[in-house]
Formats: sequence, structure tokens, C-alpha cells
Amino acid sequence: MSALGQVRMYGPAFGLMATLLLAWEVVVRALEVPAYLVPAPSQVVRAGYEVRAVLPGHVRTTLGEAVAGLLLAVVSGAALAAAMASVPWLRRALYPLLVVSQNVPLVVIAPLLVIWFGFGVFPKVLVVAVVGFFPIAVNTVEGLLAADRGMTELVRSLGGSRWQELRHVRLPAALPHFFGGLKISATYAVLGAVIGEWVGASSGLGLFITRAQTSFRTDRVFVAVVVIAALSIALFALAEALARVVVPWRYAARSKE
Repeated sequence: MSALGQVRMYGPAFGLMATLLLAWEVVVRALEVPAYLVPAPSQVVRAGYEVRAVLPGHVRTTLGEAVAGLLLAVVSGAALAAAMASVPWLRRALYPLLVVSQNVPLVVIAPLLVIWFGFGVFPKVLVVAVVGFFPIAVNTVEGLLAADRGMTELVRSLGGSRWQELRHVRLPAALPHFFGGLKISATYAVLGAVIGEWVGASSGLGLFITRAQTSFRTDRVFVAVVVIAALSIALFALAEALARVVVPWRYAARSKE
């Protein structure tokens, strides 16, 4: 994409963000809102400079937990999706349970995982995996089942095995769906790690937010929110870039449209 095309695509979003930040700064200063209630963007920037020495360590912890949990969600979600697509009775048995599992609040699951596995990194990784598992599994199942029926019947008529059918027909058809689920999971991975850290941690952005809240440093809470948003966008962009490499035909067709 050319520089002009990128400006046309992302320019309105950046323009709107800049306008909102400017309005936020003006309103807070005009109304003299206390910083412990709503800090101005300039105060958030100043707070970020104040914590520049300690913040990177928390970021590394949270990002490591998010990436590890996302990888676990990818492996487990894709494997279960392949099994569900290949075995109809397994799909009928597990699909409703997957839907029901999304009605259990994450703030309930996180403390249980800490009780079972302690205050280390592993419970946080599991929280991220729980968050990312559902979008990947469900989207991948839908993609595997959406494969062209004529192609699957052709492979079977030529004596192809179920594995060959999965590899040559269903898997290529499911890849765009898989990456759709991956992008959703990547967006929520950092948030899942932070929720796990709220329950108990020795490092991470969740701990950083908890300490800032107890000391009424709302500006530092906003610093953490900005960092969380930036990390989430970065993981989403990474998933998008990976999708463009693995399934370039989908983006080529979209660019023609």
C-alpha cells in the first residue's frame, strides 16, 4: 500500500483521536477537574515519564504471559477444532459446552486458577488461553466445515484418506477463519493476562494498576491503559501480518474488490 493509501486509511482515525485528546485536555483544564478523578492527557504523559524505569519490567511480564497463553490457545483450539470437524458426534457433544463456557465470568475463573496452580506465571497463561480458546476453536470449526463439498467428494472418490481431505481441502478453506479467530484472541490476550495479575502477581501491568489505584494515582492507571491498548494493537497487527503471509490469496481478492 502506498503512503497516500495509508494516509487515506488511517488518517481519519488518527485525526479523530487527536481531536478527542485535545478536547479532553481543554475540558479538564477549563473545569479544573482534580487529577485523581480524571487527569489531563498531558498529566498522563508526565506520569508515564515518571515510571519509565519500572514500567518496562511490568510490560515484559504481561506481554510474555499474553504471548504464551495465546500460543496455548492456538494449539489447543486448532486441535480441538480439527477433532470436532472430523467426528460429528464429538462436535454435537462439545459445541454446546464451548458456548456455555463463555457465560462463566473470567473474574471467577482467575481466582480458581490461582488457588489450583499458585501465584506464578502459569495461572496467568491459563487465563489468557481460556480467553483466546473459544474464538479460535469456533472459527476454525466453521472454516473446516465450510470447505467446498465438491472438492471433498473428489478427494474421497480418488481414494484419499480423511487426513488427505483435511490437509488438502479443509485446512486451506479454514485458514482465513482461523486467522479471524486469532485476531480476536490476540486483541484480548493482554487483557486476560492483566486480569490474572489482579488476583495475585509479583510483576505485571495488573499489579502496576493495583498499586496505582491504592495510591490514588489515576494518571498512572491511564498510563497502564494506554500501554495495554498499544500491546493489544501490536498483537492484532502481528496476527494480521501473519495472515497476509499465510493466506495472501484472500487479501489479493479483497484488494481487487
